[in-house]
Amino acid sequence: MIKAIAIDDEPLALEVIKSLAAKVPFMQVVAYFTDAFEAIDFLAREHVDLMFLDIKMPDISGIELMESLQQKPLVIFTTAYAEHAVASYDLNAIDYLLKPFAFTRFLKACHKANEQLSLKQKATPADSIFIKAGYEQIKIAFADLLYLEGAGNYMSFIMLDGRRIMSRLTVTEVVSLLPADTFVRVHRSYIVNKTKVDKIERHQMHIGKVLIPVGSSFDAGQLLQP
Repeated sequence: MIKAIAIDDEPLALEVIKSLAAKVPFMQVVAYFTDAFEAIDFLAREHVDLMFLDIKMPDISGIELMESLQQKPLVIFTTAYAEHAVASYDLNAIDYLLKPFAFTRFLKACHKANEQLSLKQKATPADSIFIKAGYEQIKIAFADLLYLEGAGNYMSFIMLDGRRIMSRLTVTEVVSLLPADTFVRVHRSYIVNKTKVDKIERHQMHIGKVLIPVGSSFDAGQLLQP
């Protein structure tokens, strides 16, 4: 069961989420907030798995709220403004719901959150993670993972032994599953194992004979510091 909260300054929007969430058997929304600061206080006291979070709110935006949290739940952003989509995915959002959204679209986002939590629960944080590849669940040892390459809704896990394992996950979904002290995002489509990087240049880095591009908004040298 996913334990969730919903934050939106419009009471009607919260009523919509309440109505839709009631139809999802694995979802329990335990609190609803029109005041973002009350939600922040709640999150400081209570553990939740997921937030439905409006982006454009008075006093503090949903993006600013998310950035302020030390312990970040999974987040599904909800907004009437499509231009916020890129910023939401840069914050590792599970999904982005554009108002008004139908139940089928809401359910799809909930399933993505549920699968993400399932992967987290199966992972062994110290040294490995399980990912879904086709009909299989494959254990990925962090020490054997060189880098990850994203393409649309799929991620390729490139392994030390040459295997390329593909899973239906986005870059932002994978970021939350990997230990931040070992793996770092250096491009919109690439995540690297810091311990496997051989050389860093201005716009690219080397892992063995493979060249990994470094995005213009990423400072790879700084990101790869211990």
